[in-house]
Amino acid sequence: MSLRGRSFISMHDFDAEEIATMLRVATRLKDELRAGKEHRLLRGRTLGMIFQKNSTRTRVSFEVGMGQLGGQALFLSSQDLQLNRGETIADTARVLGRYLDGIMARTYAHADVEDLARYSGVPVINGLSDLLHPCQGLADLMTIQEKKGRLAGIKLAYMGDSNNVTHSLLQAGALMGMQVRVGSPAGYQPRPDILAQAHALAARSGAEIRVVEDPVAAVRGADVIYTDTWASMGQEAEHDQRVRLFRPYQVDAALMAQAAPDALFMHCLPAHRGEEVTDQVMDGPHSVIFDQAENRLHAQKAILALIMR
Repeated sequence: MSLRGRSFISMHDFDAEEIATMLRVATRLKDELRAGKEHRLLRGRTLGMIFQKNSTRTRVSFEVGMGQLGGQALFLSSQDLQLNRGETIADTARVLGRYLDGIMARTYAHADVEDLARYSGVPVINGLSDLLHPCQGLADLMTIQEKKGRLAGIKLAYMGDSNNVTHSLLQAGALMGMQVRVGSPAGYQPRPDILAQAHALAARSGAEIRVVEDPVAAVRGADVIYTDTWASMGQEAEHDQRVRLFRPYQVDAALMAQAAPDALFMHCLPAHRGEEVTDQVMDGPHSVIFDQAENRLHAQKAILALIMR
């Protein structure tokens, strides 16, 4: 299967077979790296990385991943580009497309990533936007598949604020035949258009999608419990209000006890310990958060290798 030249903007842009291919390549690259095999799949290729938002995992994993594939990564902060001085995304994209073999962008507005893909003429990877986080979604699928041996039928409960991670998990789970439950209070539930996409995908894959307000109902019998910070970048002024609102959705030992006995705990990080999750769960036997973080590297390497070769 050739994905060369495709952009990776949303999980919704791919079918289940294509996602399964990415997961197979990610697993192979991970296994071969651990066996000491070097790869030069992207020798001579350059990835430009645009960061409007700060990052730890995204920057390090993409830079290391490009190096391990034999290419190079170029870091471009918002201060390094002319966007702050009035140049349009379209003009920036057209110029960067003449220099680079691919672009990764971590932005606020999802439209900025779409415009980069529309005008650059090279593959564009959505490293995160306010709407979606598909790289995280692919790494999450990889982690679940590693730990559970399958994706179809897995019950995943997402707790708390419905954000970009939630949206990509809904798309990913619906594509791969999972049962995805979102436990969020009214007013903080997934966007209707994302839910509509997920339900349409689920109708073809046999997945189940549910949104509930009751946190216990969301996690009962779940194979995976997943949460994220309650105040994303740009929402810091709402932090105290959100802490009060989301407190019933905190993943603690009592909530974990409602899930399956061998349930996994997942978090995309960074975590606010003592808010959305307790130390006991973060550091406990159910937690796979650091395996999950590692898999960002391998999943993104698969995306890079498949679309930039």
